[in-house]
Amino acid sequence: MGNSLPLVSGQEVAQKTESTIPEIPPAPGPDLLKYTPEQIEAAYEGKTMPEAVSMYLVIARGGQLDGRSGWFRPSQSRFSWPWLAELHKVEPEQGISRDVFLGNDAMFGRLDRDRDGTIKASDLDWSDNNPWVMQSQMITRVFRRMDKGGDGRLSREELDAFFDAASSGGNDVLVEQFRDYLIPPPGPASVPDAPSKEILIKGLMEGEIGSLHEGPAVGEKAPDFELKPLQGGKPVRLSEHLGSKPVVLVFGNFTCGPFRFNYQAVESVHRRHSDEANFLLVYVREAHPTDGWSMTSNEKLGVSVAQPKSYEERNAVAQQCAARLNPSMPLLVDEIDDRTGNAYSGMPARLYVIAPDGTVAYKSGRGPFGFKAEEMEQSLVMLQLECCTRKAD
Repeated sequence: MGNSLPLVSGQEVAQKTESTIPEIPPAPGPDLLKYTPEQIEAAYEGKTMPEAVSMYLVIARGGQLDGRSGWFRPSQSRFSWPWLAELHKVEPEQGISRDVFLGNDAMFGRLDRDRDGTIKASDLDWSDNNPWVMQSQMITRVFRRMDKGGDGRLSREELDAFFDAASSGGNDVLVEQFRDYLIPPPGPASVPDAPSKEILIKGLMEGEIGSLHEGPAVGEKAPDFELKPLQGGKPVRLSEHLGSKPVVLVFGNFTCGPFRFNYQAVESVHRRHSDEANFLLVYVREAHPTDGWSMTSNEKLGVSVAQPKSYEERNAVAQQCAARLNPSMPLLVDEIDDRTGNAYSGMPARLYVIAPDGTVAYKSGRGPFGFKAEEMEQSLVMLQLECCTRKAD
């Protein structure tokens, strides 16, 4: 998509006649703006609705990006609890103890998420209603409130600043002070960056809140690409990293606050598996540029950039991102036409595990809500386990 697309206001959309059922566009795009949600639903009746069309309908009806509707869907993986239970020859209602587990201690530790000594179906469940996930989300919210730098790391200075603020300069923090500091009052002040419908539609059509493309599904061949590393040198081609090891693809950008916050979890996965898998970080289109859906939270952190209009400009912003996150894996910069980001639906952030044969073994949900490094790691571990057991056979 280009950087400048016609935008029809919500009022203009509502004024369109509902008597005409449009032809289904060959691909989601600006043509959707000509029709009402009712017309679009009628056009797709009995047919598979593309993710981007589903997201447009949510926005056109006044919905927000809350992670529960539109194109925000669960991850896809070749691996599951039934697969793991069958591999270990146990009934699905049983658990897998360490003495029967086919992998090593490190693998067992990553799959036994609640650390009770047994891998169960609940350990592989990353849905929002899972008790462990709900507790983890609550702790993450507390952590983010303390993490004033927004980089997924808490410094001693940040912890001291939290204590001083919560205690109002006192020597103790009472439970009600702790609660009141961590739970902001309701109202507009608590969501200063809530976008208008028009901004969301513009961001959708320009690929800032997510690519209009859907990317490869699990089991499909991963699209090959060749991109230049941030610091220059020989271009990196995906296919050259396949064959003997899996490849983990990480997509993200500087102005996506959740990506910056969650990236350190990806770094932890990289440290644990750098010998068993190749990792590539692909820099994509900005999610919250100053000339789009800008974020006050970004401005406070000095993250204030316009949407790059050239590869050189994108490379310069990627350098700012690298200076902030200090990635240890190769950082590749997507072309300004977003060819790789669109091929993988990588905007604003996404994770893939590519099997050595070049097929997709894991595809996270769309960022920011689907960007779950530990979920990705479990699929990577099970892929490694599959490879090990095949060799043993």
